[in-house]
Amino acid sequence: MRFAKTLIGLFVLFLSCLSLPASAAGQGEGIKVVYHFSEGLEQASNGLRNIRNHMELDPTAKIVVVAHGAGVNFLLKGAKDKNGNEYASTIEELTMSGVDFRVCNITLKTRNIDPKQVHSDGHIVPSGVVEVARLQAREGFVYIKP
Repeated sequence: MRFAKTLIGLFVLFLSCLSLPASAAGQGEGIKVVYHFSEGLEQASNGLRNIRNHMELDPTAKIVVVAHGAGVNFLLKGAKDKNGNEYASTIEELTMSGVDFRVCNITLKTRNIDPKQVHSDGHIVPSGVVEVARLQAREGFVYIKP
């Protein structure tokens, strides 16, 4: 009898665990994703295209871009892609869709970049790497590095 109750209890616990992901996300709440940019303009171009596609197919997604090292280059005023198009309009378009851009202050200091050179939609955080880790560990963000 005791064994049967234990088995039933385990079965109920198992069934409740199966429903956790669906209920934890909540209805209508989008997936939280951190895109990690650290490799320069080519990665930024590819990543921004990925984000546009992501937002088109899942407009409820909560997307944060964290940039450090060479990854901050696209967020500097006047930055252009290989075709000569400024990144500013894409950054502004994605910001209007809810994408949040974060820039590593350690990178700015190390590279002697004046924070005023960062696009106005780029929010400066103390450390890009720490921000990526925090978003994953404490806020449940999925990690993507394009």
